[in-house]
Amino acid sequence: MDIQRLEDRIRGKLNNFPAKTRRVAEYILGNSPEIAFHSISETAEKLSVSRAQLVRVARMLGFSGYADLKRTLKKKLLKQVIPSSEDSIPENTSDTALEICRIEHANIDETYRNLTLNREDVRRFCLSAMDSDSIYCMGWGISSMPAEWLYTRFAELGLKSVLMRRGSLSLTEQARAIGENDMLIVCELPSYVIEVTEAAAQTASRGIRVASITDSPAAPVCEYSSMHFYVADNSPLFGSSLIGSMFSVHVLTSVLAQEMGTEGKRALEEQKEGLTDERIYYPSYGLRY
Repeated sequence: MDIQRLEDRIRGKLNNFPAKTRRVAEYILGNSPEIAFHSISETAEKLSVSRAQLVRVARMLGFSGYADLKRTLKKKLLKQVIPSSEDSIPENTSDTALEICRIEHANIDETYRNLTLNREDVRRFCLSAMDSDSIYCMGWGISSMPAEWLYTRFAELGLKSVLMRRGSLSLTEQARAIGENDMLIVCELPSYVIEVTEAAAQTASRGIRVASITDSPAAPVCEYSSMHFYVADNSPLFGSSLIGSMFSVHVLTSVLAQEMGTEGKRALEEQKEGLTDERIYYPSYGLRY
């Protein structure tokens, strides 16, 4: 059942609701992404109702509670955007390695499909990166890995980049240093982090370019980014797979290197020169960068 059919089924339960309850229920049904990915406190504050009221409405709609409503909507939304999001390893599979390879292959295929459908944002990404004074790369937890690789790739291309990770300063504190002609790239795989969203919101409010690499249009950070790159991250054994996000980083920075022309070629040639240092590498085994 797709999200529209799910919402239609729930609407059939609204006829006998009191006015206030109906208003809350209709908001829930008309704002599936917000309900699925925002906290119960955020939704309660937006509607000026108590959290207990939201729980009651969810139960009246046929769910065991508000958490059950969120899980159901999230599952349907992700299935709609990322078709492999419901994939799992069957309990009776005879070849676990093959099944994991199949799921990861689907992650790459779907990320590839999203990139090819989003070529205009790929172009804007490259133009923004080349035009920026500094490029800030932000991630939290597992999402800091693709953010760090982005930072590394930009440095290799001779572009000034800054890696933002939680440390002695919060991300919102670090975001204050982002300048008017800079660019912020946010890597954000679930679970979504409030501080990451707040840092992106603060940056966007000052008119600074924000791009996001995330798994769904419903991710909170998407509200504040003008360039979106959606990646498949289905992983039946770990929280999120990094295959899709790393694939996306590789494609984006490879296109950028090509778009930089002679400047990009010169930067990579300079990087390659480091391979001739025989204190580090074994030349006899072949050098490749």
